[in-house]
Amino acid sequence: MAWFTDRNSFALAVAFYGLSTLYFVFLWRKGFRRDNRVSYLLLAGAFIFHTTAMFQRGLSLSHCPVSNLYEATAFVAWTIVAAYLAVGLWSKLRFLGAFASPVLFAIGVFALFPNLDQPGPKLEFGRATVSLHAALVLLSYGAFGLSSVAALMYLTQEHNLKFHKLSALFSLLPPIQRLEQVVNRLILVGVVLLTAGLAVTPFLLRQKSTGELTTGSFFTDAKVVWSFIVWGLYTGLLVMRWRFAAGGRRLAWGAVGTFAFVLLTFWGTHLLSAIHNS
Repeated sequence: MAWFTDRNSFALAVAFYGLSTLYFVFLWRKGFRRDNRVSYLLLAGAFIFHTTAMFQRGLSLSHCPVSNLYEATAFVAWTIVAAYLAVGLWSKLRFLGAFASPVLFAIGVFALFPNLDQPGPKLEFGRATVSLHAALVLLSYGAFGLSSVAALMYLTQEHNLKFHKLSALFSLLPPIQRLEQVVNRLILVGVVLLTAGLAVTPFLLRQKSTGELTTGSFFTDAKVVWSFIVWGLYTGLLVMRWRFAAGGRRLAWGAVGTFAFVLLTFWGTHLLSAIHNS
Protein backbone atom coordinates (compact mmCIF):
# COMPACT_ATOMS: atom_id res chain seq x y z
CA MET A 1 0.00 0.00 0.00
CA ALA A 2 1.42 3.34 -1.10
CA TRP A 3 0.32 5.17 2.04
CA PHE A 4 2.02 2.68 4.37
CA THR A 5 5.40 4.41 4.29
CA ASP A 6 8.02 4.40 7.04
CA ARG A 7 7.06 7.94 8.07
CA ASN A 8 3.38 7.03 8.30
CA SER A 9 4.29 3.99 10.40
CA PHE A 10 6.30 6.25 12.67
CA ALA A 11 3.42 8.75 12.85
CA LEU A 12 1.15 5.92 14.06
CA ALA A 13 3.72 5.10 16.73
CA VAL A 14 3.75 8.76 17.82
CA ALA A 15 -0.06 8.65 18.04
CA PHE A 16 0.23 5.72 20.46
CA TYR A 17 2.82 7.69 22.46
CA GLY A 18 0.28 10.52 22.64
CA LEU A 19 -2.44 8.18 23.94
CA SER A 20 -0.01 6.79 26.51
CA THR A 21 0.80 10.36 27.59
CA LEU A 22 -2.91 11.06 28.15
CA TYR A 23 -3.11 7.91 30.26
CA PHE A 24 -0.07 9.11 32.21
CA VAL A 25 -2.00 12.27 33.12
CA PHE A 26 -4.84 10.06 34.35
CA LEU A 27 -2.46 7.95 36.48
CA TRP A 28 -0.79 11.06 37.85
CA ARG A 29 -4.12 12.57 38.92
CA LYS A 30 -4.98 9.29 40.64
CA GLY A 31 -1.68 9.30 42.53
CA PHE A 32 -0.36 6.27 40.59
CA ARG A 33 -2.70 4.02 42.55
CA ARG A 34 -4.15 2.36 39.44
CA ASP A 35 -2.79 -0.60 37.53
CA ASN A 36 -0.58 0.43 34.61
CA ARG A 37 -1.09 -2.43 32.16
CA VAL A 38 -2.82 -0.05 29.76
CA SER A 39 0.30 2.11 29.55
CA TYR A 40 2.43 -0.97 28.87
CA LEU A 41 0.08 -2.18 26.12
CA LEU A 42 -0.06 1.25 24.49
CA LEU A 43 3.72 1.45 24.38
CA ALA A 44 3.89 -2.12 23.07
CA GLY A 45 1.56 -1.07 20.25
CA ALA A 46 3.72 1.98 19.57
CA PHE A 47 6.79 -0.25 19.51
CA ILE A 48 5.27 -2.44 16.78
CA PHE A 49 4.66 0.54 14.47
CA HIS A 50 7.97 2.13 15.44
CA THR A 51 9.89 -1.06 14.67
CA THR A 52 8.04 -1.38 11.36
CA ALA A 53 9.09 2.16 10.46
CA MET A 54 12.72 1.41 11.33
CA PHE A 55 12.72 -1.76 9.21
CA GLN A 56 11.08 0.00 6.27
CA ARG A 57 13.64 2.82 6.31
CA GLY A 58 16.56 0.45 6.92
CA LEU A 59 15.56 -1.82 4.02
CA SER A 60 15.25 1.17 1.69
CA LEU A 61 18.75 2.36 2.66
CA SER A 62 20.36 -1.09 2.99
CA HIS A 63 22.00 -0.02 6.25
CA CYS A 64 21.14 1.05 9.79
CA PRO A 65 18.79 4.09 9.47
CA VAL A 66 20.87 6.76 11.19
CA SER A 67 21.96 8.98 8.31
CA ASN A 68 20.00 12.14 9.21
CA LEU A 69 18.39 13.81 12.22
CA TYR A 70 14.98 12.22 11.68
CA GLU A 71 16.45 8.72 11.58
CA ALA A 72 18.79 9.29 14.53
CA THR A 73 15.98 10.79 16.63
CA ALA A 74 13.63 7.93 15.79
CA PHE A 75 16.35 5.41 16.64
CA VAL A 76 16.96 6.97 20.07
CA ALA A 77 13.24 6.88 20.86
CA TRP A 78 13.06 3.26 19.67
CA THR A 79 15.88 2.22 22.01
CA ILE A 80 14.08 3.83 24.97
CA VAL A 81 10.87 1.93 24.20
CA ALA A 82 12.70 -1.35 23.60
CA ALA A 83 14.56 -1.04 26.90
CA TYR A 84 11.35 -0.13 28.74
CA LEU A 85 9.42 -3.12 27.36
CA ALA A 86 12.19 -5.40 28.63
CA VAL A 87 12.39 -3.73 32.05
CA GLY A 88 8.59 -3.48 32.23
CA LEU A 89 8.27 -7.26 32.32
CA TRP A 90 8.82 -6.70 36.04
CA SER A 91 5.46 -5.26 37.14
CA LYS A 92 6.95 -2.92 39.76
CA LEU A 93 8.87 -1.04 37.06
CA ARG A 94 6.05 -0.73 34.54
CA PHE A 95 5.38 2.79 35.73
CA LEU A 96 8.58 3.77 33.92
CA GLY A 97 6.43 3.69 30.79
CA ALA A 98 4.01 6.23 32.21
CA PHE A 99 6.87 8.64 32.90
CA ALA A 100 8.55 7.85 29.58
CA SER A 101 5.45 8.50 27.48
CA PRO A 102 5.61 12.34 27.51
CA VAL A 103 9.33 12.23 26.64
CA LEU A 104 8.73 9.78 23.78
CA PHE A 105 5.78 11.80 22.49
CA ALA A 106 7.83 15.02 22.49
CA ILE A 107 10.78 13.32 20.75
CA GLY A 108 8.42 11.76 18.20
CA VAL A 109 6.67 15.02 17.34
CA PHE A 110 10.05 16.72 16.97
CA ALA A 111 11.32 13.92 14.69
CA LEU A 112 8.32 14.38 12.38
CA PHE A 113 9.34 17.94 11.51
CA PRO A 114 9.80 17.82 7.70
CA ASN A 115 13.14 19.64 7.65
CA LEU A 116 14.79 16.91 9.73
CA ASP A 117 14.26 14.21 7.13
CA GLN A 118 16.75 15.41 4.54
CA PRO A 119 19.08 13.11 2.55
CA GLY A 120 21.98 12.09 4.78
CA PRO A 121 25.68 11.96 3.92
CA LYS A 122 27.03 9.23 1.70
CA LEU A 123 28.61 6.45 3.73
CA GLU A 124 32.25 6.16 2.74
CA PHE A 125 33.16 3.68 5.47
CA GLY A 126 32.21 0.03 5.64
CA ARG A 127 28.47 -0.07 6.20
CA ALA A 128 28.69 -2.76 8.88
CA THR A 129 31.19 -0.72 10.90
CA VAL A 130 29.17 2.48 10.57
CA SER A 131 25.98 0.67 11.59
CA LEU A 132 27.72 -0.87 14.61
CA HIS A 133 29.14 2.50 15.69
CA ALA A 134 25.79 4.30 15.28
CA ALA A 135 23.78 1.52 16.93
CA LEU A 136 26.04 1.37 20.01
CA VAL A 137 26.06 5.16 20.49
CA LEU A 138 22.31 5.57 20.00
CA LEU A 139 21.57 2.59 22.25
CA SER A 140 23.59 4.33 24.95
CA TYR A 141 21.39 7.43 24.58
CA GLY A 142 18.37 5.18 24.99
CA ALA A 143 19.77 3.83 28.26
CA PHE A 144 20.51 7.37 29.43
CA GLY A 145 16.97 8.43 28.52
CA LEU A 146 15.45 5.58 30.50
CA SER A 147 17.72 6.43 33.45
CA SER A 148 16.33 9.98 33.43
CA VAL A 149 12.80 8.57 33.44
CA ALA A 150 13.62 6.39 36.45
CA ALA A 151 15.17 9.45 38.07
CA LEU A 152 11.92 11.38 37.59
CA MET A 153 10.07 8.54 39.31
CA TYR A 154 12.59 8.72 42.16
CA LEU A 155 12.12 12.48 42.56
CA THR A 156 8.32 12.07 42.53
CA GLN A 157 8.42 9.47 45.28
CA GLU A 158 10.94 11.45 47.31
CA HIS A 159 8.80 14.60 47.06
CA ASN A 160 5.71 12.73 48.25
CA LEU A 161 7.59 11.13 51.15
CA LYS A 162 9.21 14.43 52.12
CA PHE A 163 5.85 16.18 52.41
CA HIS A 164 4.16 13.15 54.02
CA LYS A 165 1.67 12.75 51.20
CA LEU A 166 -0.65 9.77 51.37
CA SER A 167 0.01 9.14 47.68
CA ALA A 168 3.49 7.93 48.62
CA LEU A 169 1.98 5.26 50.88
CA PHE A 170 -0.70 4.05 48.49
CA SER A 171 1.24 4.54 45.27
CA LEU A 172 2.22 1.52 43.18
CA LEU A 173 5.56 3.10 42.35
CA PRO A 174 8.61 1.09 43.48
CA PRO A 175 10.59 2.18 46.60
CA ILE A 176 13.08 4.99 46.08
CA GLN A 177 16.00 2.72 47.08
CA ARG A 178 15.17 0.39 44.19
CA LEU A 179 14.70 3.32 41.82
CA GLU A 180 18.15 4.61 42.76
CA GLN A 181 19.64 1.23 41.82
CA VAL A 182 17.79 1.30 38.50
CA VAL A 183 19.10 4.78 37.70
CA ASN A 184 22.65 3.78 38.58
CA ARG A 185 22.56 0.57 36.51
CA LEU A 186 21.02 2.23 33.48
CA ILE A 187 23.71 4.92 33.53
CA LEU A 188 26.35 2.19 33.79
CA VAL A 189 24.86 0.35 30.79
CA GLY A 190 24.77 3.61 28.85
CA VAL A 191 28.41 4.42 29.61
CA VAL A 192 29.51 0.92 28.57
CA LEU A 193 27.60 1.19 25.27
CA LEU A 194 28.88 4.70 24.58
CA THR A 195 32.45 3.63 25.35
CA ALA A 196 32.11 0.71 22.92
CA GLY A 197 30.63 3.00 20.27
CA LEU A 198 33.44 5.52 20.59
CA ALA A 199 36.00 2.69 20.56
CA VAL A 200 34.86 1.80 17.02
CA THR A 201 35.99 5.24 15.83
CA PRO A 202 39.64 4.24 15.05
CA PHE A 203 38.33 1.46 12.77
CA LEU A 204 36.26 4.03 10.88
CA LEU A 205 39.37 6.18 10.42
CA ARG A 206 41.38 3.26 9.06
CA GLN A 207 38.65 2.45 6.56
CA LYS A 208 38.59 5.96 5.12
CA SER A 209 40.98 6.07 2.19
CA THR A 210 39.74 9.17 0.32
CA GLY A 211 38.74 12.72 1.16
CA GLU A 212 40.26 15.52 3.20
CA LEU A 213 39.28 14.28 6.63
CA THR A 214 42.27 13.71 8.89
CA THR A 215 42.60 12.25 12.35
CA GLY A 216 43.19 15.71 13.78
CA SER A 217 40.08 17.21 12.20
CA PHE A 218 38.07 14.17 13.28
CA PHE A 219 38.83 14.70 16.95
CA THR A 220 38.01 18.41 16.72
CA ASP A 221 34.67 17.74 15.05
CA ALA A 222 31.74 19.20 17.01
CA LYS A 223 29.87 15.91 17.30
CA VAL A 224 32.93 13.95 18.41
CA VAL A 225 33.88 16.53 21.04
CA TRP A 226 30.26 16.60 22.25
CA SER A 227 30.18 12.79 22.51
CA PHE A 228 33.26 12.78 24.73
CA ILE A 229 31.70 15.53 26.88
CA VAL A 230 28.56 13.41 27.33
CA TRP A 231 30.73 10.40 28.17
CA GLY A 232 32.59 12.48 30.76
CA LEU A 233 29.40 13.79 32.37
CA TYR A 234 27.85 10.35 32.81
CA THR A 235 31.14 8.80 33.93
CA GLY A 236 31.37 11.61 36.46
CA LEU A 237 27.93 10.67 37.82
CA LEU A 238 29.10 7.08 38.30
CA VAL A 239 32.31 8.19 40.02
CA MET A 240 30.33 10.45 42.35
CA ARG A 241 27.96 7.58 43.14
CA TRP A 242 30.65 4.97 43.78
CA ARG A 243 33.53 7.03 45.15
CA PHE A 244 31.77 9.77 47.09
CA ALA A 245 28.42 8.07 47.80
CA ALA A 246 26.65 10.96 46.08
CA GLY A 247 23.55 8.97 45.23
CA GLY A 248 19.90 9.52 45.90
CA ARG A 249 18.61 12.95 45.03
CA ARG A 250 21.92 14.18 43.57
CA LEU A 251 22.19 11.20 41.26
CA ALA A 252 18.55 11.60 40.17
CA TRP A 253 18.92 15.30 39.37
CA GLY A 254 22.22 14.57 37.64
CA ALA A 255 20.56 11.95 35.42
CA VAL A 256 17.67 14.27 34.55
CA GLY A 257 19.88 17.31 33.96
CA THR A 258 22.47 15.46 31.88
CA PHE A 259 19.86 13.89 29.61
CA ALA A 260 18.19 17.28 29.21
CA PHE A 261 21.60 18.55 28.06
CA VAL A 262 21.80 15.65 25.58
CA LEU A 263 18.35 16.41 24.16
CA LEU A 264 18.98 20.15 23.87
CA THR A 265 22.41 19.91 22.24
CA PHE A 266 22.23 16.71 20.15
CA TRP A 267 20.60 18.41 17.15
CA GLY A 268 22.85 21.48 17.11
CA THR A 269 26.10 19.55 17.31
CA HIS A 270 24.84 17.18 14.61
CA LEU A 271 24.23 20.11 12.27
CA LEU A 272 27.65 21.59 13.09
CA SER A 273 29.43 18.30 12.43
CA ALA A 274 31.32 18.20 9.16
CA ILE A 275 31.56 14.41 9.38
CA HIS A 276 27.83 13.81 9.77
CA ASN A 277 26.84 16.29 7.06
CA SER A 278 29.47 15.70 4.39
